[in-house]
Amino acid sequence: MEHYALFVLMSVLLIILPGPDTGVVTQNTVFHGRAGGMKTVLGSTSGLLIHTLAVVCGISAILVKSAFLFSVIKYVGAVYLLYLGLVSLWSLRNQETAAVDQPYAKHQSKSPFLQGFLTNVLNPKVAVFFLTFLPQFVKPGSYAFLQFFALGLTYTLLTVAWFFLYVQFIDRIRAWMKKASTQRAIQGITGLALVAFGITLALEKRP
Repeated sequence: MEHYALFVLMSVLLIILPGPDTGVVTQNTVFHGRAGGMKTVLGSTSGLLIHTLAVVCGISAILVKSAFLFSVIKYVGAVYLLYLGLVSLWSLRNQETAAVDQPYAKHQSKSPFLQGFLTNVLNPKVAVFFLTFLPQFVKPGSYAFLQFFALGLTYTLLTVAWFFLYVQFIDRIRAWMKKASTQRAIQGITGLALVAFGITLALEKRP
């Protein structure tokens, strides 16, 4: 591997940028506590491992080259993000805290792990990112498979570390965030953010 320290630095900067994962992790931590947040993180990072293996096996290259496959995964991922966002916004209709919790819990508490996993694995932009980002730090020659896997694993572990700290922070201020007014604000902001991410993904053009 070449310039490993630079890879780590760039990865950290990219990981801390808010994205769909951040929105889902925030909501699940607020409504389901630290355990819900960490389950979401594990699901999201499992998706990263899938993308890593896809790059190593050449599947990501096929995805990027195939307009049909890229579009299918893109629209499925976009619909899922829109679904998560709209469910959150829909619950704002009822201003009572208990009623706000119920519709969200009904649709979202079944599997935080699955939410994190699908949010990540159904995002073809992640596949494109891995396909274009990782090769820049692979040393030409033998053992390319191991280098790709090591870089992908490093990125995944850094993601786990960052979101672990993020979940701890959200959980610490959870009591304040569970206030009715704060809760509605969080639902509105994250709901709109997820809808925006879904629309952005749907409009994403194949590279």
